[in-house]
Amino acid sequence: MKKARFSFSWGKLLVVAVMIGGVAVIVSRLGVSNKGYQPRQIVMPQQLSTLAEEGKVLFEANCAQCHGQIGGGTDRGPPLVHDFYNPGHHSDYAFVLAAQNGVRAHHWQFGNMPPQPQVSEMQVNAIVRYVRELQHANGITYRPHHM
Repeated sequence: MKKARFSFSWGKLLVVAVMIGGVAVIVSRLGVSNKGYQPRQIVMPQQLSTLAEEGKVLFEANCAQCHGQIGGGTDRGPPLVHDFYNPGHHSDYAFVLAAQNGVRAHHWQFGNMPPQPQVSEMQVNAIVRYVRELQHANGITYRPHHM
């Protein structure tokens, strides 16, 4: 009976390391756990537009319970002032659809978001303006989404 022969090469090791690294990146992008989630510190804009001021009031009444007082998230819902929600990844209309239809959990593990029928499309547009101005004040701007 012949013994299996093991041959070591740095090239093979490099290939395996790259493959493991690639798998780790893919897995990390599939979703982010909210276990032990700590809301991040959010910078408020110096001044909000009139529409964003209206959106702020609506956000506090309808969204803050889960998404945090100024969009930084809670243990019940994800932060909207996060690069996942930059305009190139989630359009303004994606927020409208989320409020109308709810959203299946996909970036975070907070569970599904239920529809928010108490909020009209016009009201969601004001909320989105508020969220976008918060994002901009925190350095989150449009980045094209690549799949």
